[in-house]
Amino acid sequence: MSAPTGVVGEAFVWLNDPLTWTEPGGLLELTGEHLLMTAAAVAVAAAVAIPLGAWLGHSGRGAGLVVWLTNASRALPTLGIILLLAAGGLFGNTATVIAAAFFAVPVLLVNTYEGVRGADPDARDAARGMGMSGGRILLLVELPLATTLVSAGLRTTIVQVVATIPLAALAGGGGLGQVIAFGMGTQRYGEVLAGGVVVAALCLAIDAVLAIVQRLATPVPLRVGVS
Repeated sequence: MSAPTGVVGEAFVWLNDPLTWTEPGGLLELTGEHLLMTAAAVAVAAAVAIPLGAWLGHSGRGAGLVVWLTNASRALPTLGIILLLAAGGLFGNTATVIAAAFFAVPVLLVNTYEGVRGADPDARDAARGMGMSGGRILLLVELPLATTLVSAGLRTTIVQVVATIPLAALAGGGGLGQVIAFGMGTQRYGEVLAGGVVVAALCLAIDAVLAIVQRLATPVPLRVGVS
């Protein structure tokens, strides 16, 4: 069986070269940097979106605010935010993490809000009957019942951010986007294809792992439909 030719063949050969993976600045190092940037962006987004979504869902207010924030953040493309930050003198990984975090907020905000807002009213009433304060009801009743939606939001957000981080290369940042940017700049389109394949494979692998984590994190009575 002959090896693939053309761009596909170049990508195949490049990916099968051990140095591609192990040399300084190789795929293993770039993947690690990619994952660190993803973790930073998701952590920033979660620190903002989950508490805000939980409070709004618990209070029963802010539906309009959630919709407005979600639509406003989605209206601004991540690349546009990166370029705006670059115009303000902020380049590299920091700019990309900020832009990716901004992009990640909507899903986490909506899922947390809907999860808390949709908590079983009977469970809420029982907690009030036991004399629990509003804060304890939120922490001990509503958030546990919202686990399925919150974990689904985290899963979706993480995969989306992994797929978005390659834009870092356009602002002088690191991660797997460097492979694609370098291939485009040198017209080595096999490397461009290989970089895209690696990013796609990373997204699929992370989604598979997070599917297992999501199921394990969801209380047994709530696991119906979690996959």
